Amino acid sequence: MPHATQLYQHVPESRWPIVYSPRYNITFMGLEKLHPFDAGKWGKVISFLKEAIRRKVELEWGTEDDEYLDKVERNLQKALQEHPPDVVVYNAGTDILEGDRLGGLSISPQGIVKRDELVFRVVRGRQVPILMVTSGGYQKRTARIIADSILNLYSLGLIGAESPSVSAQNSDTPLLPPEVP
Repeated sequence: MPHATQLYQHVPESRWPIVYSPRYNITFMGLEKLHPFDAGKWGKVISFLKEAIRRKVELEWGTEDDEYLDKVERNLQKALQEHPPDVVVYNAGTDILEGDRLGGLSISPQGIVKRDELVFRVVRGRQVPILMVTSGGYQKRTARIIADSILNLYSLGLIGAESPSVSAQNSDTPLLPPEVP
């Protein structure tokens, strides 16, 4: 039996998904890592998210780069103004990639790289630490696109050991002191 949790609903073994492992039931800072096939938890998660999401941004099936990037920038700016964060955990999913049947959008590889750059520029411009996690993306080429994006962020100085704060004035002030206690 998986570990006890507030999100878990008992699902008989005969109804467990094909892909399941108790190793997926880990927590980090009180947040659960949920495996997409762990159907016993998703009902409660969806209910929680419907109450927690304050900025609903809808995209039509097949949305392309320009509209998508415009909505990301506009809504990211507004969200950060409404609720200034101490840290941003950025879920950089690639299921938005053109040809991904689950994501349903038509974002080019260059659009994904630009999206990641946009998010990092906006967040770092506010001198807020950012943690990027990758997810989604069900095509063989996804790994290359993620790698290209990370290399782009590094080449622009948005990530790396010596990454300066990025703002409209291109400040060279680091986000954190050289030695964090």
